[in-house]
Amino acid sequence: MAVPVQAPAIMTAEDLLAMPDDGMKHELVRGELRTMPPANYEHGWIASRIDRRLGNHVEEHGTGDVTTEVGFKLPGEPETVRAADVAFVVRERIEKVGRSRKFFEGAPDLAVEVVSPGDTSTEVHEKALDWLAAGTRLVLVVHPRPRTITAYRSATDIRILGEADTLDASDVVDGWTVRVAELLG
Repeated sequence: MAVPVQAPAIMTAEDLLAMPDDGMKHELVRGELRTMPPANYEHGWIASRIDRRLGNHVEEHGTGDVTTEVGFKLPGEPETVRAADVAFVVRERIEKVGRSRKFFEGAPDLAVEVVSPGDTSTEVHEKALDWLAAGTRLVLVVHPRPRTITAYRSATDIRILGEADTLDASDVVDGWTVRVAELLG
């Protein structure tokens, strides 16, 4: 007699929010829990540089909020909660939704993902496409090595920027342009 195989439980955003802090990073992708180890030093250092430069610009111009490692509950079922290394949400959306102790409802306007050594190109590309499908207007995938930034504006509008290039995100973050080399240190 065959023993029935129990399907894995589908998690919700509330389940994820209720999980105890175990020092790991967790995301929920279509109901499936994904766990990643803490970031390495280089990853954190680059994310911090981007956060400071973007955050200073946004604060100076009062255009929205910049966050790090915040969960964004994306539309769809089963539920998906993604966290960008750095994210930007325009002021008008924050005023409409507010700042909550729960996950932000919806996608950020800008999501920045710094690639870690353990990340596969498939995982990174999937995450960028998830952000775009949920309404993110610009996804920046930062590759510490070979020191490039891949800018996704849609599934077909993808541009690779090198250290000598200037990133122009002013259509998403009012007036923000920055040299790629400045972000990569």
